[in-house]
Amino acid sequence: MDNGIKRIQKMEAILNECHDAINCLEEQLNQMENIKEKMCQLFKYYGSEQWYSDREMDIPTDIAAGVLSEDLVYNEIIHVREIAFQMIEQACDILKNRI
Repeated sequence: MDNGIKRIQKMEAILNECHDAINCLEEQLNQMENIKEKMCQLFKYYGSEQWYSDREMDIPTDIAAGVLSEDLVYNEIIHVREIAFQMIEQACDILKNRI
């Protein structure tokens, strides 16, 4: 009987952990959906004629202009693509294993 109670408690904890993780993932996916248009706008700006023109401007030192660096936006592009592939792999694994 003691083993059954421990098993139920363990499975209950796993259920709660799964519930929390799935809800968190859903929130994050909704956030990505909401920011996707702005992300595309940023990625199109990066390397454009306007971006090169803006890099030539005399920007005050108190204005953040990381968007004009060669690495920051590029790194975000690479990172979001890596995350997208990871999401595809996770989704395929879940569907293949009929979780």
